[in-house]
Amino acid sequence: MKTIPYIPESAPFSPEQRAWLNGFLAGLLAGGAAVEPRVAQPDSPAAEPLLILFGSQTGTAEALAARIAKQARQQGFAPSVASLNDYEQAGLTRAARVVIVSSTWGDGDPPDNAANFWFWLSSETAPRLEGLQFAVLGLGDRNYADFCGASKKFDARLEALGAHRLLPRGECDLDYEVTAGHWLDALWTKVAKRTGSVPSISIDEPEATSQGGFSKSNPFPARLLKNVLLNKPGSSKEVWHHEISLHGSGLGYDVGDALGVLPVNCPSLASELLATLRCNGDELVRVGEAQMPLGDALLRELDITRPSRALLDAVAQRVPGSELAPLLAEDRADDLKGWLWGRDVVDVLRLLPEPLPAPEFVLLLRKLSPRLYSIASSPKAHPSEVHLCVGAIRYQSHGRSRHGVASTFLADRLAASDAARVFVQPAPSFKPPVSRDTPVVMVGPGTGVAPFRAFLEDRQAADAKGKNWLFFGDQKRSTDFLYEEQLTGWVKDGHLNRLDLAFSRDQPEKIYVQDRMRENSHALWAWLEEGAHFYVCGDAARMASDVDAALHKVIESSGGKTPEAARNYVGKMRSECRYQRDVY
Repeated sequence: MKTIPYIPESAPFSPEQRAWLNGFLAGLLAGGAAVEPRVAQPDSPAAEPLLILFGSQTGTAEALAARIAKQARQQGFAPSVASLNDYEQAGLTRAARVVIVSSTWGDGDPPDNAANFWFWLSSETAPRLEGLQFAVLGLGDRNYADFCGASKKFDARLEALGAHRLLPRGECDLDYEVTAGHWLDALWTKVAKRTGSVPSISIDEPEATSQGGFSKSNPFPARLLKNVLLNKPGSSKEVWHHEISLHGSGLGYDVGDALGVLPVNCPSLASELLATLRCNGDELVRVGEAQMPLGDALLRELDITRPSRALLDAVAQRVPGSELAPLLAEDRADDLKGWLWGRDVVDVLRLLPEPLPAPEFVLLLRKLSPRLYSIASSPKAHPSEVHLCVGAIRYQSHGRSRHGVASTFLADRLAASDAARVFVQPAPSFKPPVSRDTPVVMVGPGTGVAPFRAFLEDRQAADAKGKNWLFFGDQKRSTDFLYEEQLTGWVKDGHLNRLDLAFSRDQPEKIYVQDRMRENSHALWAWLEEGAHFYVCGDAARMASDVDAALHKVIESSGGKTPEAARNYVGKMRSECRYQRDVY
C-alpha cells in the first residue's frame, strides 16, 4: 500500500492550492493501487488527535477540511484528514473525536467519495460507536428540497450507533464561509474545555489565485472566440460548443476540471421584474456592502430566476390565502418543488396585491451564483483556450418564455458583450489515470461527453497507449451526434478503440447508454479486470444511477458475483479511484 505525500502547511500555497495538490498527488499515486489517506503530521507528539473526514464532489468540502485541519493544529490538536470513503484506513472506529464536513449530491445522496462510507455506516453490521465524539458540518443549497441531506443522514446515523454529538449539526448554504466560521468557533469553544485552547480563527482565508491574480472572487474577463451549434436542423435540442480565451489570465487547468462562469441575467427578464415592482431601475439599493442602481443589481448581482425561501416565506406571510402558502409546510416539500417548476421570481411576486419596496425586495433574493461547466478541452491541444459543451435551456411555462441564465448568456449574449467572468474550479476527484497504459471506459450521454472529449484529446497529445472506450447517446443520430466528426475520426485512426452509441429515438423502443453497457457485458467486464478506470458524466437524477445499476449487473452477470460481492467490487473501484463521476 502506498503512502500519499502530503504538502505541508509551511509550503508557500494557500489552503485551496494545498488541497488541490494533495488531491492531485492522491490521484497520481492511485493508478489502480490502494492508497493510505493523507495525514497532516502533528507539530507536537503530545498533541491530541483529531480526525477530519470530508465528502466532496467538486472540491469545496475537501478544501474546507484542509482549512479546519489548519485551525485544529493552531488549537493544539494533531489533525489527520481523509475522505469519508477512507474511514477504515483513517481509523474512524478507533478515533476519540471526528469532524465530518460533507456536501450533498443528487437527491440527498452523499458525494462519490462518501458513498462507501454511507453504505458501511447505514448497514446492519455497522459497529457501535459509543466511544466516539462527533461533529457534522453540511454544505448545501437551500434551493433543493433535501438541503444538506447527506450530512443529516451521517449525523442521525452516528447518534443511532451510540456516538456522542459534540454540538448540533451545521448547515451551510452556497455562501458558506460565515456560517462555517461561526460553527467552528462553537466547536473549538466546546473542545477547548478539554484541551485548554482558545478559539480565535476565522474560516475566511485567501483563496487560490492565478499568476494574474484571478480567482473565484476576482474572475477573469474572458473573450469568446467561437460559438458552434452542435445539433443539426430538425433537432429538438440546442447544444453549443463554446471556445473561450484565457490568454493573459495566468489561469491553468487540467482535464477533468470545471470552468466557473458568472453570467449576466436576461435583460428582458430583468425588465419584466422591474415592471412588476413598478420601478424604473434607477432606484438605489444595497447589495452586500455595495450600493447600486436596482437595474444593475437585477442584471449582474442577484438571482432573479429561482425564488429563495426567504422570498417565498415573505409572500406567503403577506398573502396567507394564496396557493403558495400551504405548500411551505414541512410535509409538502415535494408539492412545493412541483409548484416551483417552471416558475421564477416574477411569478411569485405576482401573487402579491401590491409590489414589495425595492430595498426590502433585494434583501429577499440570493446572490447570482456562478455556474460550473465540465471543461471539454485539453490544454495540451488548445493552449490558452478553454472549451465548453453547453445545452441552451429554453421552454414555455405558465404562459411565459423561460431561459437558462448561464446557458443562454453563453449562447446569445456573450458575443455582444465585452467578456465573460470566469474562473477555474479544480476537480481533484475526477481525473484520467496518470499511467498512459491504463485503459479507460467513459460513459457520457448528451453534454456529458464534454470531459471525455478533453480526456481523449489529452491522451492523444500525450501519446497514451492505454485503450479508450466511450459510451455516448442522445435522441437522434442524424441531428444529435455531438462531436461526430472528431469522435468517428478517433475511431478510424485507432485512438478510440470502442465507440458504442445509444440514440434513444431512432427506433420504437428507447435505447440508452446503460442498455449498451449490458449488451457488451462480457467485454466491459474484461476491461474492468484489466484495470480499466470507469468514468461517468451527466445527469445525476436518473442517468448516473441507471449507469451505476447497470455496472453492478455487468459485474454480477459476467463476473459471476453475487449482488453483495458486486457492491464490494464497485466499492473497491471507488477506493482505488477507478470509478469516478462528474454528475449534476
